[in-house]
Amino acid sequence: MSRRYFGTDGIRGTVGASPITPDFMLRLGHAVGRVLKRDNQRPTVVIGKDTRISGYMIESALEAGFASAGLDVLLSGPLPTPGVAYLTRALRLDLGVVISASHNAYPDNGIKFFSAGGTKLPDDWEHAVEAALDEAPAWVDAATLGRARRLDDAGGRYIEFCKSSFAHDLSLKGMKLVIDAAHGAAYQVAPNVFHELGAEVVKIGCAPDGMNINAGFGATAPKALVAAVAEHGADYGIALDGDADRLQMVDAKGRLFNGDELLYLLVADRHARGAAVPGAVGTLMTNMAVEVAFKSMGVPFVRAKVGDRYVLEELEARGWQLGGEGSGHLLALDKHTTGDGIVSALLVLEAVKRSGRPLATLLEGVSLYPQTLINVRIDPGADWKRNARLSQVQSSVEKELGDAGRVLIRASGTEPVLRVMVEARDAQQAHAAAQRIAAACTVA
Repeated sequence: MSRRYFGTDGIRGTVGASPITPDFMLRLGHAVGRVLKRDNQRPTVVIGKDTRISGYMIESALEAGFASAGLDVLLSGPLPTPGVAYLTRALRLDLGVVISASHNAYPDNGIKFFSAGGTKLPDDWEHAVEAALDEAPAWVDAATLGRARRLDDAGGRYIEFCKSSFAHDLSLKGMKLVIDAAHGAAYQVAPNVFHELGAEVVKIGCAPDGMNINAGFGATAPKALVAAVAEHGADYGIALDGDADRLQMVDAKGRLFNGDELLYLLVADRHARGAAVPGAVGTLMTNMAVEVAFKSMGVPFVRAKVGDRYVLEELEARGWQLGGEGSGHLLALDKHTTGDGIVSALLVLEAVKRSGRPLATLLEGVSLYPQTLINVRIDPGADWKRNARLSQVQSSVEKELGDAGRVLIRASGTEPVLRVMVEARDAQQAHAAAQRIAAACTVA
């Protein structure tokens, strides 16, 4: 069964256009409430959000929808997505709701949901919500309406959780860090986490105005972080995205480390300490060099569909703990139920501190193959798989690459974009091949 509203990471779109409108959010809250009440007569949900100006409107509409179905609501205010996941689980709530469009620019917004256990919800639950949206509303009477209140010190609770993921016998004293929160949800909590663990902290991207989220800062725009690390003579830079569930890092020499490298580091660190690593999960986009490195370590590796929810599904199915994406979504299920940029950064810094070796040295066991990724905008709903010219060019490129590379074309789950990726041992070859394929994407 296809989904009308839910993509790979919740519901997302441009504010003011369907479905990101106040009337739909009211209906959505009511529909979700009716689904939850099938198992609990008086559910309680928590709503968190990032720093987009549209968050106020969506929060109010969702709150009204939940109340109209008889649900109680806790409001956390601006809080990272993994912070909402943590609070949902820690407070024994029935649902966590995040208002965020993650790495997208401020005109967009979206909704993500977490189960009572702090995990992404399955497709069946999303199908149930979409079915409930088609039903006539069942407004409760005044005596049965849900109540709403602000959750005291949500940020402080989450800060303590993040700190607890860092080894108790270690400290970040003597380390200077630049923290880039992308003017997003972590603008308050992230600097405090690293400061309270002993680091000297320099803040950038921590002054949201409702419209500057991800604008020139954060994990999707790391140039600002590279420059700030150099300017302040910092040891490392940490870049989060708008909702702080993904991570990019920079060292003092300006080298940028992506999610593939950081996933390798997490696995290699545990492997070096003799800890059990039964396997790791990447995605279809994970660099081939990582897979080769894991094989040399004797660590099984599985590729999931792109999207952290699918990485999580593979991990849970196998009982494994470590997985991630090149975008910086990293999962360590013995630390958190979902991807967490702050926790992931702490695990990397813990490996650096414990080993006494710089990050670049810890990554000597893997050398990424050159990849070129091109995003091609297409008409919404376009059947790109029937593009004969695209199929022809793709086939030609794959023959040229042989065993020395690979091609991956996939549709984004969050926007009308085709992602064209070519991986080859030669960077120029990868770039030229990706350009050829991208040019064919818009030719029917």
